[in-house]
Order: sequence, then structure tokens, then C-alpha cells
Amino acid sequence: MKPVAKDFIPASRIALADDHLRKAIFAGAMRPYLQAAERWAETSGRERLRTQAREARVRALRKLPELLERLEKNLLSRGAKVLWAADAEEANRLIAQECVARDARLVVKGKSMVTEETGLNQHLERAGMEVVESDLGEFIIQLAGETPSHIIAPVLHKSKDAIAKLFSERLGLPLTDDPAEMMRAARSYLREKFLRADVGISGVNLAVAETGGLVLVTNEGNGRMVTTLPRTHIAVMGLERVVESWKDLASIVQLLPRVATGQSVSTYVSIIHGPRQQGEPDGPEELVLVIVDNGRSAILNSDYAESLLCIRCGACLNACPVYRRVGGHAYGWVYPGPIGSVISPLLLGLAEAPDLPMASSLCGACRDACPVKIDLPEMLVRLRAEPPMRRKGGRMMSLGMKMWRYVMLHPSVYRWGLAATRFLTRPWHGEDGSLRGLPGPASAWLESRDLPAPAPRSFRALYRGPER
Repeated sequence: MKPVAKDFIPASRIALADDHLRKAIFAGAMRPYLQAAERWAETSGRERLRTQAREARVRALRKLPELLERLEKNLLSRGAKVLWAADAEEANRLIAQECVARDARLVVKGKSMVTEETGLNQHLERAGMEVVESDLGEFIIQLAGETPSHIIAPVLHKSKDAIAKLFSERLGLPLTDDPAEMMRAARSYLREKFLRADVGISGVNLAVAETGGLVLVTNEGNGRMVTTLPRTHIAVMGLERVVESWKDLASIVQLLPRVATGQSVSTYVSIIHGPRQQGEPDGPEELVLVIVDNGRSAILNSDYAESLLCIRCGACLNACPVYRRVGGHAYGWVYPGPIGSVISPLLLGLAEAPDLPMASSLCGACRDACPVKIDLPEMLVRLRAEPPMRRKGGRMMSLGMKMWRYVMLHPSVYRWGLAATRFLTRPWHGEDGSLRGLPGPASAWLESRDLPAPAPRSFRALYRGPER
């Protein structure tokens, strides 16, 4: 996937101007957000569970080299092959070599963020292979020639009518508004691909070092078909996606479906320890694990190592007021939302994603939603203070921040300013309680933002008691 994270601001303006898209994204993000809140309310000891999951991930990062070596050793003992890739180019080259060595013509894929990151599909297609995404959302995106707009729900931005039209054009299905009929058409198409595929490629949600288990958490049966029907299974994981023990995994697997999709448990939790062993009835003849660095070691040794705790649940996206307005495509790369605003600049370089650290209101909703308590607002503030970002703000930003600091340090000036703002903005107060515009250059600030009009009485005045 070619990064276009530099274009966040123009891409956001386009998204904000599309009423249909905004409504689809808002509804698509709010649904799992509210469902997750329901599951949280039903979960006893949820803060203890979050703390356990965070500690498990922190412990894994501290012992990362040791755990990865133990994972490799255990997989090798079961007949698997383990390859290490320093960057995206090497990962794509190694995977293509494994496919070519098996004379692969057709490759089926399960959901994998890291292969989106490396652009694996395009690399294999250039090498003459047919690559078919088998996760339903990814399959639809591939048919449309688009990129995912959400980590968990890649097709969140598309309507049912748009998918029906797409299936009619690409699969020959008569136009229908019946989701079950569309699902049957996709299943029929993909089953034939599963049966003919030479190689199956999957991601890895987490790997367990103590036994060498590769864990896949999915809601569709495609994950098991990708990993068992083709003769060769290639699993691809970022090097941070490992935990030490089954006990550590248990807390994370309990959290993941609750915060990602609002389920108590995912439909499938598959655990793979190697290729088919003698006497076993099914499974691939060969298993290859590709462990990808691609900038993660540099993050691990930086002030942003906490971002590697991420378990790719998408909860921070659903909670983010910015993501719920502009959607995932505006972020211009694989990882949208608050976590994308942190790791995309780290993996691509700040020069390639200069506006993403500013794509947050710093409200803290992402930190509250994160199951492993990643302090995303703190890292976004830190990124904004990096030298290239300081230069980006310029004199006006510096002057504005100094004025803001002065006002916030002087309560009397703050109270006078609030009263003056209430009076001066009165002509632009809308009936819905928001500001409908501002005079002069300030009008640009409201082009893509909503701002409540100052309340008739401040909180301080309400606190003092009824008006006399």
C-alpha cells in the first residue's frame, strides 16, 4: 500500500464534504463503540483485566529478543520454517521466493495488517501470481480496488447498495438488497479459490513464545481455510506481536473481542503450532513464519515504545471524534485513527505524515478505550514537539500558544475574555447552540469544525448559584 499520509488535510476536506460517507463512517464506528460499552458494563473486574493485559504486553516488549528466539526454537522443533525480514522489501522478497519455490499460481490470504504495510499483494501480482483476499471485508475492498478504512471493519465506509452494485459488476450477481444472498455469492466464489490455492497467507494476532503457538482471532471461517486447505501456510507477523505465556494470552483474548466488536468471545480462536504432524488428519504440509521488523526495532528503542503494545483492536478509532468524521482513507496509510497518527509518522517518518500528530482533539477518549491503556494523547503531544513539527507551527502558532498560556495563568483575564467572547460572537450563535461562523480570518477555523457557542452563564456563575 503506497503511503499518501502527506495528504491528510485535503483528504479530510473531501471526506467532510461527502454527507453519505460521513454518516456511514459515524454509524459504522459508533455501533461497535456502543456495543463495546455494553460488554464492558457486563464484565466483572474489567480494570484488573486491562492491567493484566498491559503488564503482559509490557513484559513481552522488555524480553522481546528472548521471547522471539524461544518462539523460533519451538516452531522449528515442530517442523516449521522461520524467516526474519528487516524491512518491507525483504519481507515481500522472502515470501515471493517461498511461493515461487512451490510453483504457486494462486494465493489466498487471510486478514493481515502487516502485509498491507509491506504491499505484499502488489508484489506477488507483479511476480505473476493471483492473490485473493478471503476476509469478506477485505474481499470487497479488493474487488473495488480500494484500501481498508478501518483496522477491524475494512469496508465500513461502503453502503449495502454500493456492495450490491459491485457484486453485480464483478461477480455477475443480479442486483439484490439481500445481504445473505450477497454473502452466498462471495462464499461460492471464495470456496473454489480455497480448493485450488497453492499457498495460504495469514497474519498473526499474537504468538505464544512458551510453546510456539500462532494465534488467529477471527469471526469468519476463512482464517481456518487459509491456514489448513493449501499445502503451504505462510504466516506473517510484526516482531512485537508475541507474548510470553498462555496466561498472558488469556487476558488479551478476553479483552480483544469485547473492545473490537462488542462480542464476549470471537467465533474462532485458532492456534497453530506447526505443519501437519504424522497421524494428524488435516493441516498444511508446510508452515513458514515470517517475522517482520520494518521500523519496529527503532520504535522499541525510542520514547514511543509504548505504541508497540497495540493489539490492533480498533477501539481507539471508534472512540475518536476525528476518525468518526473523516474516516480511515484520509489518514493515507494502513493504520488510521489515533494509533495511526502515532505509528504512521514513526514508521514512515514525520516528513511523510506531518499532519497526523495534529489529527486529534487530545480529548483522551482513545486512551480510555484502549484495552492495554496506551497513552496515545501523551505520545501525540510528544510528536508535536519534535523539531520538524515545531518548525511547522511557525510564528503565529508560537504567538497563539503564548497568548493562550498567559490567559490560562490569569483567571481575571480569562473571565473577562469569556464575557467578551460571549458578547462579540452573539450574531453568529445558531439555534442548535453552535457557532455558525466567525468574522475575518477566524472563519477558516470553522470550515471543518463544530464549536459550541459560549453558554449564557459560565460554569463559575452557575456554581455561585441562581442569578439574581
